[in-house]
Amino acid sequence: MNNFNPTFCLFLILLIQACASAPEEKKPDRENDVLSINREELADKVKGMLVGSAIGDAMGAPTEMWSREAIQMEYGWVENLDSMVREVSPEGIWKVNLPAGGTTDDTRWKKLMFEYLEEQDEFDLNPREFSLHIVREYEQYFQDFKSLKPEEMEALEFANLRVLWLQEWYKVSLPIGENDLMAYQRALGKFYGGEMVCAGLLYSPAIGIRYPGQPEKAYEQAYHLSLYDIGYAKDISALSAAMTASAMTANGDKMKLLDVLRSVDPESFFKSRLVGRSSYRALQTALSIAEEVNTGRSTEKEFSAAGSSTENAMKRAFTLLDQHLQDMPFHAGEIHLQVLTAMLVSDFDFQDSLTFLVNYGRDNDTTAAILGAILGAFHGYEKLPDAMKNQVLTVNKNVLDIDLNELAKKQTAHIQSLYAWPD
Repeated sequence: MNNFNPTFCLFLILLIQACASAPEEKKPDRENDVLSINREELADKVKGMLVGSAIGDAMGAPTEMWSREAIQMEYGWVENLDSMVREVSPEGIWKVNLPAGGTTDDTRWKKLMFEYLEEQDEFDLNPREFSLHIVREYEQYFQDFKSLKPEEMEALEFANLRVLWLQEWYKVSLPIGENDLMAYQRALGKFYGGEMVCAGLLYSPAIGIRYPGQPEKAYEQAYHLSLYDIGYAKDISALSAAMTASAMTANGDKMKLLDVLRSVDPESFFKSRLVGRSSYRALQTALSIAEEVNTGRSTEKEFSAAGSSTENAMKRAFTLLDQHLQDMPFHAGEIHLQVLTAMLVSDFDFQDSLTFLVNYGRDNDTTAAILGAILGAFHGYEKLPDAMKNQVLTVNKNVLDIDLNELAKKQTAHIQSLYAWPD
């Protein structure tokens, strides 16, 4: 790990916040912001986001929702991809015992979002069109299910998984497409039991790559499409898109990613009476955990067991994160805090950050997929670990029929046409 000073980082962010006026809403500057990267860099960042997210998903998939004790017992300290021995589920894997590199709904959602984005020729995205895209996808799954015969049991099981995957989303999407506000409100209130689940976080980083170097615009568009989020989960989903957009043109500047969490607030969450901005408090907590971990890293007195200094530092952070758990692992606020903490403790290193999240447990394929997307856009595809990216590309294409390379290529071409990218 590189040396990273969270104390200085926190001081700098708070100093900027204290001295600066509220950020003005900024219109996209296609000439200066977007075109600061060339065609090759754009392709590298788009593919980095998609494949980086899939790597994180694949690292966490074998132990999704497991306790740390169970992960340690079966897999030891996880630092690479591994095969998975687990049952199929609508939100999980759709094929039993996937080989290392297999993925879950976190990657399927990126695919679904990429396919929607390819259809959108306008700069601004249409929330109703997005909901209709989900409706059409669900109804196609349902038609496929109805066409099967009772004796086609394996095909029926697969078709059932696809239907159940989008069932909750379909209930909310349908009234949006019908412009029925009251029905939408009722459906949203019951979406996965009315909890603050990580809905938009599954796909919002994919929105961010459409607006490279324009975090405000990415936030705005992701917020509009956070149709399935409630409360401050909408802010968190939009921030993940904004961080991805900023990462694409950050040129290795870590502060650009963190500054997004302060400076991008078009919905004025900072002005919320009595409460303020919950997502920003998560950053402050993550910074304090990183500072405490780094302060005690040289002594390592609390961990006498064998292990590297990096592993022991992460385990110390785990105990501090445990103090901030929500009732359920897929709570958007919990996921946001874990993603930021992993990023800070690991000094924005791609593989170390994923290692942190996967070994922490909880909803570790989703947290790793989100962070993999942001840091994948930050570092670019070419800088991702070769063995991991090649394994994920191969397994997703040959086993799961998800061609990540082709998805990235088409999306890059679409973004270039959207901005009339120069040669």
